[in-house]
Amino acid sequence: MSKKLTSREEDYSKWYNELVVKANLAENSGVRGCMVIKPYGYAIWEKMQAQLDKMFKETGHENAYFPLFVPKSLFEAEEKNAEGFAKECAVVTHYRLKGDEENKGKLIVDPEAKLEEELVVRPTSEAIIWNTYRNWIESYRDLPILVNQWANVVRWEMRTRLFLRTAEFLWQEGHTAHSTKEEAIQETEQMMNVYATFAEEFMAVPVVKGIKTEAERFAGADETYCIEALMQDGKALQAGTSHFLGQNFAKAFDVKYTTKEGKQEYVWATSWGVSTRLIGALIMMHSDDNGLVLPPKLAPIQLVVVPIYKGVDQLELIREYITPYLEELRAKGVSVKFDDRDTHKPGWKFNEYELKGVPVRVAIGKRDMENGTVELARRDTLTKESIQIADLTATVERLLVEIQENVYNKAFEYRKTHITEVDTFDAFKEVLEGKGGFVSAHWDGTTETEEKIQDLTKATIRCIPLDAKEEEGVCVFTGKPSKKRVLFAKAY
Repeated sequence: MSKKLTSREEDYSKWYNELVVKANLAENSGVRGCMVIKPYGYAIWEKMQAQLDKMFKETGHENAYFPLFVPKSLFEAEEKNAEGFAKECAVVTHYRLKGDEENKGKLIVDPEAKLEEELVVRPTSEAIIWNTYRNWIESYRDLPILVNQWANVVRWEMRTRLFLRTAEFLWQEGHTAHSTKEEAIQETEQMMNVYATFAEEFMAVPVVKGIKTEAERFAGADETYCIEALMQDGKALQAGTSHFLGQNFAKAFDVKYTTKEGKQEYVWATSWGVSTRLIGALIMMHSDDNGLVLPPKLAPIQLVVVPIYKGVDQLELIREYITPYLEELRAKGVSVKFDDRDTHKPGWKFNEYELKGVPVRVAIGKRDMENGTVELARRDTLTKESIQIADLTATVERLLVEIQENVYNKAFEYRKTHITEVDTFDAFKEVLEGKGGFVSAHWDGTTETEEKIQDLTKATIRCIPLDAKEEEGVCVFTGKPSKKRVLFAKAY
């Protein structure tokens, strides 16, 4: 294997970038700001996608697909949404190239092939979807519409980082239509809870559920619910958002329905999404200076077997010996790999699977077969033990549950010790510049104060926690009255 990773303590950002590349998750592409997600990274996304898709369908949602291109006039229809995304839009103006006669082999835009209307490459799909819903909805019988799409979006970011912020990324976006405000709010909260369950039970990432401030709210939403996670470097990461859109898009696209009483009413809307940014969260939440640490539920390979052998005959004996146990594990849903490559030595393979975060590793050689044992190593604690091969299935099943719980508990303990209540601005700054994490402080509720704090400290209000208790206090910055604490942090 190549040289060790830069340590997190030495340079957290460099450690992250090196790990993404060395663990074969992703790499920069020939398109500035866009990434290539490599097979191992995509396998993690597929596991995330499969579980989330299952959870969406269990809550009554169906998948559909909508166009990548949005006519500019449709994009402009909801003013706040258009204004919020305007600076990140890629726009198609022409539909054909032609040969450049002066420079043979070169292509230029054909000026005669200008589009009648410019097309925005979707940064989000509310506009095209609500223009479509206008054709789908006539009466209360057509509601609710519970639709999700798995897609790519383009947001022209200038400062990019693999998985965390790229000009193009993969995501899902749910877009639902409802007959009442109450039903739409219930949907918005339900999907935030689906995201929180997925983050905690599958990603092993503890999250805070909350509401965004007006300044941080999704453009075009009446309310944005979110889940916020805390990374090992003390910075926050928004891990998912669910938006109550009110009737804003229905009014912009004139989407009405006839009620049971025969009245015409505007439809109520929600949208919600998570993206490949979750892979970045997974990496930063659990990994160490040796490489990835993956929670078993999302690990592409949950158990790898590295045979230690001399010659093909010995390899085949080991394979024959352990195969029944591996088949038993596969039958129980465990993802297993038997690494019989003869191009690398066992030590190299051990390092590779440690770097790739495989939860459980088994080594077996001639002496192990004679003793009826295998050497078993777990990635989260880097500990090894020798066990009877007859106990392999039961031990691996137990360990996968134990490792999943252990990585969550470790992350939870870190967050628990990195939520700090402060009552003065000096203490606020001291925590941010020191141990970091979430700073729990009173805020006077104004965007002006929020912006001033951000200018001075680079910290933003990550959310107003849903479980924030009512208490009399004064704003940490202005001294004005406040009823509850909010969570500030520096963020990705």
